[in-house]
Amino acid sequence: MQHTRIRRVVIAGGGTAGWMAAAALAKLLGKTLDIKLVESEEIGTVGVGEATIPTLLTFHELLKVKEQDFLRAVQGTFKLGISFESWRDVGEDYIHSFGWTGKDSWAAGFQHFWLKGKQLGISREFGEYCKELVAAKRNRFAVLPNQGLNYAYHIDASLYAKFLRGLAEDHGALRLEGRIEQVEQDPGSGFITGIRLRSGQLIEGDLFIDCTGFRGLLIGQALQVGYDDWRHWLPCDRAVAVQTEATAPPIPYTRSIAREAGWQWRIPLQHRVGNGVVFSSGHWSDDEAVNHLLCNLQGKPLTEPRVIKFSAGQRRRHWHRNCVAVGLSSGFIEPLESTSIHLIQRSLIRLMQMFPYDGIRQPDVNEFNNQMNFEIDNIRDFIILHYHVTNRADSPFWRQCQSMAIPDSLNHRIELFKQAGRVFKVPTELFGENSWIQVMLGQGLEPEQYHPIVNMMTEEELRKFLTGIQGAVDKLVGQLPEHQRFINYYCKALPN
Repeated sequence: MQHTRIRRVVIAGGGTAGWMAAAALAKLLGKTLDIKLVESEEIGTVGVGEATIPTLLTFHELLKVKEQDFLRAVQGTFKLGISFESWRDVGEDYIHSFGWTGKDSWAAGFQHFWLKGKQLGISREFGEYCKELVAAKRNRFAVLPNQGLNYAYHIDASLYAKFLRGLAEDHGALRLEGRIEQVEQDPGSGFITGIRLRSGQLIEGDLFIDCTGFRGLLIGQALQVGYDDWRHWLPCDRAVAVQTEATAPPIPYTRSIAREAGWQWRIPLQHRVGNGVVFSSGHWSDDEAVNHLLCNLQGKPLTEPRVIKFSAGQRRRHWHRNCVAVGLSSGFIEPLESTSIHLIQRSLIRLMQMFPYDGIRQPDVNEFNNQMNFEIDNIRDFIILHYHVTNRADSPFWRQCQSMAIPDSLNHRIELFKQAGRVFKVPTELFGENSWIQVMLGQGLEPEQYHPIVNMMTEEELRKFLTGIQGAVDKLVGQLPEHQRFINYYCKALPN
């Protein structure tokens, strides 16, 4: 490997991935590095990653970002979860919320107590024992002390990149305008030595971060790192995006509405609504998808529909030689659970934890790739779960999803929950037990039995236990203001 000291970092590409990389490196490591970001105004960004998950708060804490300033800059609203509409079956809805549901015991999760209560007719819906879910349904929100509510954001992705650019440049990152024409490599080692722009300018570096999106100019085209295609598990390979005027105050959750050949998103911001449809090109043409989306909008379109092609999957190596792929260049699962920005964040934090100051060494590269692959594989399984465990059989797309073979790792989780009501979280996995439980129950998978320790409670004790949790949830949510009212007080943005 190359043991040259790393001093010059070149980020190829802007957008959310590029400017997250520039901001993080400049703010946290910038005193020891020369950081340049190369992007071209001729090349647009995907720019539809407008829903996030709670891990972004941790990233902002590292960067010492003030929440109110950030939300005003990105026209942001708050997110307590995702409403999955018609996923279990047409007309049947549920919410996958952040936070926790009920209370566990040392031996068994809350779902076991809930299951016995359901058999006795004393349990409410599972989500009624989760404060984030109840707050989302009642359109209530506030930022509470000590993480009293777990939340994320809805953001304008293009404004977020602009916000991060300001932060990066304030800490010494340099932006260079230009279209990348050629990637220069050392003929002996194959390491990238520089990127040459259309103008002829050569940008030399020691470490290169590929944020060129689906094109993967460095990691894919130059370094020839292959791609594992997961369309046999995740058949959606197209998206259409359009922005509309807001017709009502923003709700504190993302809407995911299942359609005949995919699903539609609605993401409410302060100044507009982000909309799109993710679909399988094997079941809808681009024109059919555009028509379905335009016929199911609320509010006047502000932009022309834009078709985005993708292949669900990931690079076989995320770090190869002196190039680290971040964002879409490293892979893409799909936007169903808003994990894209999270994976950018995880790539950057791992890179900084393993930063090769004294040169690139293979054990670091191998560990980085192993950790990324492990985390992405678990997210992949969680997304497949939504499609495969369903009662929908009303279209060829959903019948294909029902009958398709799934990874052994996911099949084990499904059978464990179905037969014993058990779930588990492996170390470093993004989605915890409560997420798996909410989605499996929401999609119609209910355990055949509960843990026998629940029988230690009498029926009256169980009733008091469940009622006490629900009462605490209702009390807290009842004290929260309406979502729009809190935004007006906390982070109201100026009109565009």
